Amino acid sequence: APAYHLILEGILILWIIRLLFSKTYKLQERSDLTEKASRSQVFYWEKEELIEEWQPEPLVPPLSKDHPSLNYDVVSGPPSHKIIVNGKECINFASFNFLGLLDNERVKQKALASLKKYGVGTCGPRGFYGTFDVHLELEERLAKFMRTEEAIIYSYGFATIASAIPAYSKRGDIVFVDEAACFSIQKGLQASRSFIKYFKHNDMEDLERLLKEQELEDQKNPRKARVTRRFIVVEGLYINTSDICPLPELVKLKYKYKVRIFLEESMSFGVLGEHGRGVTEHFGVNIDDIDLISANMENAVASIGGFCCGRSFVIDHQRLSGQGYCFSASLPPMLASAAIEALNIMEEDPEIFAILREKCKHVHKALQDIPGLKVVGEAFAPALHLQLEHSTSSRESDVRTLRSIIDYCLDRQIALTQARYLDKEERFLPPPSIRVVVTVEQTEEEIEKAASCIREAALAVLP
Repeated sequence: APAYHLILEGILILWIIRLLFSKTYKLQERSDLTEKASRSQVFYWEKEELIEEWQPEPLVPPLSKDHPSLNYDVVSGPPSHKIIVNGKECINFASFNFLGLLDNERVKQKALASLKKYGVGTCGPRGFYGTFDVHLELEERLAKFMRTEEAIIYSYGFATIASAIPAYSKRGDIVFVDEAACFSIQKGLQASRSFIKYFKHNDMEDLERLLKEQELEDQKNPRKARVTRRFIVVEGLYINTSDICPLPELVKLKYKYKVRIFLEESMSFGVLGEHGRGVTEHFGVNIDDIDLISANMENAVASIGGFCCGRSFVIDHQRLSGQGYCFSASLPPMLASAAIEALNIMEEDPEIFAILREKCKHVHKALQDIPGLKVVGEAFAPALHLQLEHSTSSRESDVRTLRSIIDYCLDRQIALTQARYLDKEERFLPPPSIRVVVTVEQTEEEIEKAASCIREAALAVLP
């Protein structure tokens, strides 16, 4: 045998002999053992006292009974053009019923006929006897309406983009996100466990700075760069700021830096563009330049749920990986039927979008120069924000002040609402605001009445 084998075997034999004859512990003197036992006994009683005194932290922070989240404005009847809030009929400037389809007779008749045919719900996800013929028809109609290859529907609007993002972006991938992105996008990013880089709101220079930095990082490790996917996630019309994303510039950056674009269009679908197709139609951008478009059907379409659309291979991936699609019960057939009829109306009467834009401009103009309040949002946005010009430096105080304005208007039959956020979970918490929602059903007289009422409320409430 080689010499090094013999040396190694000798070392092992000596080590085994040492283990066999060595003591695993040292004997202690009796006095040492007694002292140790005494110390242990003292420690035991101290531990017991600490356990008795310990109080667990509350599961949730304490809330006062007058907290806004615990006090509801109760609606009875449909939240259409006229809404009954706390027993009082008001003009509705609070519900996202942009096209007035929520109480449309044709939509209601289609939903009723579907209810009689299919029943109330589905009691199963799409892959487990939850796929009905109306679901397939709605997906086909949405794809046709948006002029994409394929569409997929979800049964819950919030879950649409929150499921779509983690279906594609995984651990190790990089997502560039506008810091004004809505909460459902934030939850999707959190579920993806990707590396998130936020850029300043609608600041394309800041976004390009981040993209350049990433390009330099990729050059240092080309092997990793080859397997790392990069995404830009933006909203078409931001719900928290009511302004529009600069889509043409985003598309240029997409091709320059080889990233994918996800576009969330819940506030712009059925609103922007000559035919209501959203931001791509508004800017004249080729829809094939956008990798994935998502939107909910809870605003302009006045139904429930959401959809994603794009190329077939992109959408088909969600049927296997979209958590909200795979594990939630599918959309009730009556709501799918209602959405199909809403699309019929949108296709038959494209003038409705021009009417909505004119109403938006009217509301935006009427809300200018209200003492103590500033209008936030584009003139064509159907949901504007009214923020305090001068904050009291206390968020709670600002919220109470805006609530007083809302209550003043409610007493005078104008229904408004506050924008609500989860203060401790929002990545970038927007300032408190009153949300003013525009619909095609509001008349010029009603718009002027609402603006006059808000002006009166500001003068009465603000110092």
